[in-house]
Amino acid sequence: MTSSNTQGRGQAVKSAARSTQNEMLTAAGRAGFVARGVVYVLIGALAIQIALGSGGESADRQGALAQVAEQPFGKVMLWAMVVGFASMALWRGARAVLTSGPERKAGSRVLDGGRAVFYAFVCWTTAVYAAGGGQGSSGNEQSQDGTASVLKLSYGQVLVGAAGCLLIGIGGVLAVRAAMRRFLRQLDTGTMSHRTKQVVTGLGVGGGVARGVVFAAAGIFILVAAVRFDPDEAKGVDATLRSFTQTPVGPWLLVAVAIGLILFGVFSFASARWRRL
Repeated sequence: MTSSNTQGRGQAVKSAARSTQNEMLTAAGRAGFVARGVVYVLIGALAIQIALGSGGESADRQGALAQVAEQPFGKVMLWAMVVGFASMALWRGARAVLTSGPERKAGSRVLDGGRAVFYAFVCWTTAVYAAGGGQGSSGNEQSQDGTASVLKLSYGQVLVGAAGCLLIGIGGVLAVRAAMRRFLRQLDTGTMSHRTKQVVTGLGVGGGVARGVVFAAAGIFILVAAVRFDPDEAKGVDATLRSFTQTPVGPWLLVAVAIGLILFGVFSFASARWRRL
């Protein structure tokens, strides 16, 4: 009887520990989606300003951080974003390492691991900026410098071209998955009202397609840089968005994409509320 009681208490402790771990990771994931939403909403707002001819900040993550810093309690908000990005990195890393099941295939784990590394990098750069380290090089300069470094390597032109094709592919997949509403599988739609589900679906489709277009466009510029062996052809998010104003429809394409990015930011807030974590 004593052995049975001891075993029962041990199982209860393990169950409580797992429950606490799940609650912590769930909170981390939700905080991460909120931080992501803030960045996308600000990038979209900056892009609209650029399209209307009144934009001063870069329409990328650096510009978004500058916008946050200018607000009342901006420093506090920046550190809150650092916590949010760290939480997202933790959640993605935990999904890559800890979660199991038939749906957690090797590809999904690798993808989550890559996202964890990306958000850890975003967390670090945001923390440096929040601590007063400045933004450093712009996203456009970073893209060009990185492309130039790779082009100097043996088969560098092939590597840059492959990176461009990969980014184009990622953008295409993001856009197609959004258009097919695949994101609904990850949301707890059963707790939504019919109207709420319609709104969230619209946010996910419009925002996801716009996000995919930006990724694909950036990939095209990198591919062109490889073909022409010219790193100056590579563009960061800000320069990619500004390139939309040079199309036959002028700044209105940028306005449309910018609105889409804002929609994706709001969708991220919805994900923080209804995502199955």
